[in-house]
Amino acid sequence: MKIFCSSLFYVLLLSFVFTACKHKKKVIKTNDSTTKNETKTTPSKSSVVEEKLGMTKKEISKSSLYSFVAEWYGTPYKYGGCEKTGVDCSCFTNILYNKIYNKKIGRSTAEIYKEVEKIKVEKIQEGDLIFFITNGKSISHVGVYLKDNKFVHASTSKGVMINDLSEAYYKKTFHSVTRYKN
Repeated sequence: MKIFCSSLFYVLLLSFVFTACKHKKKVIKTNDSTTKNETKTTPSKSSVVEEKLGMTKKEISKSSLYSFVAEWYGTPYKYGGCEKTGVDCSCFTNILYNKIYNKKIGRSTAEIYKEVEKIKVEKIQEGDLIFFITNGKSISHVGVYLKDNKFVHASTSKGVMINDLSEAYYKKTFHSVTRYKN
């Protein structure tokens, strides 16, 4: 009897483990009181970039810049970080410029800012650098302009992401648009 109980215990334990690993489904009530099961899926990095920039997967794959952005999108922020496990804004910009434009630029936001020249906002082009004063004192954040008022950067709250320059926070903290000196 003792062996039977032990065996039964292990069988029940295993069945619990295997059933607990199944994907959870979300039950949604519809207007007509019926229900349906829907599996919640997380969109791919590429599809998020496609949506944010209004581009197709094919358009993104043809561009080294947009492919790079899709590859790094969602990488967590880490102060002083310089890897896909965590990156800060200046290192992200540094890596992007090295890989996409084959240019070695400064490692810190301040160093990068010394290497650029200000341009008028109306002259902004893909790859231009955008600087912000987020600490209320001095230039403390950098991003890279993409298109249609959008830029990519490593945000302290959400990591590598795409934002619009017309968003209230970025309008408030905007400092300048710059171009890397040749």
